Amino acid sequence: MSRFWIRRTFIAFIAPLLAALGAAQESGGAKSTRKLTVGFSQIGAESAWRTAETESIRGEAVKRGVHLRFTDAQQKQENQIKAIRTFIAQKVSAIILAPVVETGWEPVLKEAKAAHIPVILVDRGVSVADDSLYVTLIASDFVAEGKLAAEWLAKKLNGKGNLVELQGTVGSAPAIDRKKGFEQGIAASPGLKIGRSESGDFTRAGGKQVMEAFLKAAKGEGTKIDAVYAHNDDMALGAIQAIQEAGLKPGSDIIVVSIDAVKGAFEAMVAGTLNCTVECNPLLGPAAFDAVEKVLAGAALPKKTVVQDQLFDQSTAKAAIGSRKY
Repeated sequence: MSRFWIRRTFIAFIAPLLAALGAAQESGGAKSTRKLTVGFSQIGAESAWRTAETESIRGEAVKRGVHLRFTDAQQKQENQIKAIRTFIAQKVSAIILAPVVETGWEPVLKEAKAAHIPVILVDRGVSVADDSLYVTLIASDFVAEGKLAAEWLAKKLNGKGNLVELQGTVGSAPAIDRKKGFEQGIAASPGLKIGRSESGDFTRAGGKQVMEAFLKAAKGEGTKIDAVYAHNDDMALGAIQAIQEAGLKPGSDIIVVSIDAVKGAFEAMVAGTLNCTVECNPLLGPAAFDAVEKVLAGAALPKKTVVQDQLFDQSTAKAAIGSRKY
C-alpha cells in the first residue's frame, strides 16, 4: 500500500467531515459571527434636524457593527414603500422606518410581517388598523410640543395677537399633532387668532416662500402680523429671512416661535431674530438599535417610547448653545 494511496484515502475521508463541520458552524454559529443587517428608510434631508437623525442612526450602526442598508426617500412615500419591499427581498433582520406621512402603510407593513421582519418606527407614527404591523414607535410627543409653543407665545403676547402658522408636510404626524397641540394651547386665550396657516413642507425655502405670501397679504389688507408659529426651525429660519427682506425686525416687530431646537435656532435666538424653540430630539440611534436588539432577542417592547423634550428661549439660548449636539 503506497503512501500516495493512504494520503488520498485520508483526504477523501476527512474532506466531507470538514465540510459538514463548516456547515454546522454556519447554521449554528452564524448569529455570533455574521453582521446584523438592518434596513433604514429615511424621509429625506429636508432639514438640519433630519440630517442629525440620519447621522445618529448611521453612527450607532457603525458603533454596534451593524450592516445598515440606507435609503433616502426624497420626501416621497412611494420611494419608502419601494425601499421597504427591497429590504424584504434582501431578507434584512429588521427595518427602521421614519414614515413621511401617517397613512397608506398597511399593505407593505403586512408584507414585512409575513416575512417575519420587525419594523421599528422612529420620530413619526403611522395610522393602521392593526398596530401589530410595527413593533414600537420611538418619538417625541408632538401635541405636547405644540402646546408648549402656544403657552409660551400666549404669555409673550399677553393673550392677544394676530398669528400666522407655517405647517409641516401635509399628512405627516408632526404637522398634524403640532397644529393640534398649538390650537389646544391658545384655546385659553381667545385674543390669539391664527389668521393664516399654510404648509412650508418643513423646508427653509418653503418657510420663506409662504412667509413672503403672508406678509404681502397682510400689507394688502392693512393688518399686522404679531407672531409666526413654525412647525420646525428650518421653516422659521426661512420666515426670518422673509421678514428681514420686508424691512421688519424678526424677534421684535414679529415674534417667531418654532420647534426642533437645532443649533441654527440657537444661533438665531442669540442673534435676537428667533424668540423661542421647543426641543424635538433627533438623536434616536441608540434607542432604535436597542429596540432592534431586544425584539430580535424575543423581548417585549412598549408600543411607544416618548422622548423627553424641553423649551428654550432667548433667555436660555446663550448658556445652552455650547452643549448642543445637533
